[in-house]
Amino acid sequence: MADRPPEQLPEGHRAGSPGLRRASGAVFLAGLAVFAMLYEPQVLLPELTRAFGVGPEAATLAVSVATAGLALGLLVLGPVSDRRGRTAILRSSLVVSVVLAALLAVVPSWELLLVVRALQGFALAGLPAVGVAYLREELHPSVSSRGIGLYVGGTAIGGLSGRVLGGLLADLGGWRTTMAGIAALAAVCVAAVWVLLPPSRRFRPVPRTGRLLRQLGAAFTDPVLLGLYAVAALLMGGFVAVYNAATFRLEEPPYGLAPSVAGLVFLAYLLGSVSSPAAGALADRWSPRLVVPLAAAVMAGGVVLTLAAPLWVFVVGLCVLTTGFFAAHGVASSWVATRAAYGARAVGQAASLYSFWYYVGSSVGGTVAGRAWATGGWPAVVWLAGGTSAAALVLTVVLGRTRALAPPAP
Repeated sequence: MADRPPEQLPEGHRAGSPGLRRASGAVFLAGLAVFAMLYEPQVLLPELTRAFGVGPEAATLAVSVATAGLALGLLVLGPVSDRRGRTAILRSSLVVSVVLAALLAVVPSWELLLVVRALQGFALAGLPAVGVAYLREELHPSVSSRGIGLYVGGTAIGGLSGRVLGGLLADLGGWRTTMAGIAALAAVCVAAVWVLLPPSRRFRPVPRTGRLLRQLGAAFTDPVLLGLYAVAALLMGGFVAVYNAATFRLEEPPYGLAPSVAGLVFLAYLLGSVSSPAAGALADRWSPRLVVPLAAAVMAGGVVLTLAAPLWVFVVGLCVLTTGFFAAHGVASSWVATRAAYGARAVGQAASLYSFWYYVGSSVGGTVAGRAWATGGWPAVVWLAGGTSAAALVLTVVLGRTRALAPPAP
C-alpha cells in the first residue's frame, strides 16, 4: 500500500459508520456528565439559602461562580487544544471534574463550597473548549451539524438530570445527598467516555507562531463571529435567569412545590435534546441564517408565556423557551465553527470564545436574576430574559444579512 502524502487527512466519519456512533455517543455522554455537574445546585438554591443562611442573590453564586470559572477555563483550554489536541484535554478535565464533584458533598462551609465550585467550573471547561472543534474535525461535513446537535442535546439531558435527580435526592437526604448522587452519575458517564471516544485522526496543530493574545485576536477580526459571541451571551443570560428564578417562584405561594416536584419542571430540557439536532438538520438543509432567528423568536415567545399565573401555562412557557434556546444555541455554535474554518481562523479558539461569552452571559444573567426576583418578582425576571432574547433575535436577523464565506479550497 502506498504511503499517504503527509498533508492528506483521512475522511471524516460518515453517516452509519462505527466512528460516527462512537464519537457522537462519547461526546453526548460527556455533555450529560458535564452539565449535570455544572447545574446541579440550581434546583437546590432555596435549600442552600436555608442551609448556609444566605439570600437568593448570594445563593445564585453557587451556579454563577462555576460558570465564571468555566468561562475562564475556556480562554486557556481552547488555545491549548489547538496546539496539543482535543482528546487528552477532554479526558483529563472530566476526571478532575468528577473528583471535585465528590468533594462538594463534604464541604463544611459556604465559602469553601464556592471555591470548589469555581475550580470545578474551570475543569468542566474541557468539554465546551474542545467538543465542537473535535466533532467538526472528526465528522464528515454532511453530518457535522447533526453531530454537534446531538452533543448539545446531551448537554440538555445533563442539565435535566442534574436538576430532576437533584430535586429527588434533596427530598431524600438534603443537598449533600444530591451532590454525592450527581458525582456518581458523572463518574459512570466519564468511564464510558474513556472507552468510547475515538482518537483524533484529522487534528492539525496550530503553529507556534505569535503570542496567545495575537492568536486569540484573530478570532475577533470577523464581525460575524463577534455578533455570534454576543448572541451566545444574550441567549444564555436570559435562559439561566429564568431557570434560576423559577426555583424560587415554584417554592413560594401559590405553588408551594417541594424540591422533588419543582425539579420536574426541568423535564422541559428533554425538548432541548430534540430541538437541537432537529434544528441542526434544518440548518444543513437550509441555512443557519434562517434557523437561528426563528429559534430565538420561539424562545422570546416562551419567556412571555411564563408571565401567566396558572402552573400549566408557566410550564408550557418553559417548554417553548427551552425548545427555542437549544435550537438556537446548537445551530449558532456550529455556525461559529464553520465560519472560523472558512475564514482560515483557529476553530478551537473561535469555539472557545463563543462558549466563553455564553458562560459570561450565564454568570451575569444568573446573578442578576437573583436581584430581579428579590426586588421585582417574576415580572422583573421576564423583563430581563425577554429583553435579552429580543436583543438576540434582532442581532441574528442582522447577521443573516451579512456576506457568507466560501469553503476553503481542498
